[in-house]
Amino acid sequence: MAVREESPQYPDRAAARAADLAALDEALTGCRACPRLVAWREETARVRRRAYADEEYWARPVPGLGPSDAGLAVVGLAPAAHGGNRTGRMFTGDRSGDVLFAAMHAEGLASQPTSTARGDGLELYGVRVTAPVHCAPPANKPTTDERLTCRPWLVRELELLRPTLRAVVVLGAFGWQALLPVLADSGRRLPRPLPRFGHGAHVELPGADSAEPPLHLLGCYHVSQQNTFTGRLTPAMLREVLARGAAYAGLRGEA
Repeated sequence: MAVREESPQYPDRAAARAADLAALDEALTGCRACPRLVAWREETARVRRRAYADEEYWARPVPGLGPSDAGLAVVGLAPAAHGGNRTGRMFTGDRSGDVLFAAMHAEGLASQPTSTARGDGLELYGVRVTAPVHCAPPANKPTTDERLTCRPWLVRELELLRPTLRAVVVLGAFGWQALLPVLADSGRRLPRPLPRFGHGAHVELPGADSAEPPLHLLGCYHVSQQNTFTGRLTPAMLREVLARGAAYAGLRGEA
């Protein structure tokens, strides 16, 4: 039986049916399961920011970005109201994305140092960028219920990436806390006590059996303006974590 996009069960049902990432992304963009987030993303698109007054906002859930055989994933928090919610692409059209993609380009993980709009020519090399919440939340703070409702999308995304995924760089404590139960749901054995977030943190999670390679989990401060403008996260610090993730993923030399 089909489930309407407004139903709280829609993410779970629709994600489970997705046979590949393209189908997952298509189903995700129709989701309306969180009324507060739907209202906020659409109100933001109606009011708009003065600098973007003539643009048509995406105003839908924002899917992940990157190839289906990625060895490295970068997990953030949620789209920005006037960034991904406007452009329809993760970390695109805002200051956080400027920092992230400049660092990714410098490490050979992106074709260009900027990400301004869909169709701008950006390609990612061996990397998938995603988030535990796919709609822009008020004040950049999703509720616990909203995070749980959105979880099936990330669970299925990581399931589809599992044959090639070897490392995950997590931007910020929210993403770290959201990702751990997703990994547990996918059959990864997590250490006890659960690993705590910290910049530079590294956890190696064993595969489901001896034939499956481990998954490397790395923590990095989020690329928010609060962190980058104050120097808490510098471009060099971000590049160092990305380089380690790329190495664990087999995209470059030794970690």
